[in-house]
Amino acid sequence: MSKSETPVADVPCCPPMATTRVPAASAAALAHAFKALGDPIRLQLMSMIASAEAGEACVCDLTPAFEISGPTISHHLKVLREAGLVDAERRASWVYYRARPGMLQRLATLLTVDEAAHA
Repeated sequence: MSKSETPVADVPCCPPMATTRVPAASAAALAHAFKALGDPIRLQLMSMIASAEAGEACVCDLTPAFEISGPTISHHLKVLREAGLVDAERRASWVYYRARPGMLQRLATLLTVDEAAHA
């Protein structure tokens, strides 16, 4: 993230883009998260983390699900972390990842379309 970008955690949730224009500051920060999810591997990782039974996933469980190297998985997880989509916690030699529900809710709210309003 460049110095000029607003940290995602500081971006207020905005109304659905189908109802009003997205403010510039929100758009810049949220675009960073959408860009992170624009990669198929990161989208799958995000899905695995968000749907994990205990609410978190160990990198030791994520890595074997892909046919790419551990360092590449680590890079993708770093991108998700920097985009504000996941939190990470080191425990001994493993890192555990948790989805950030607030950020996922911001993205979901932005994409919400009220079918009745547009009918």
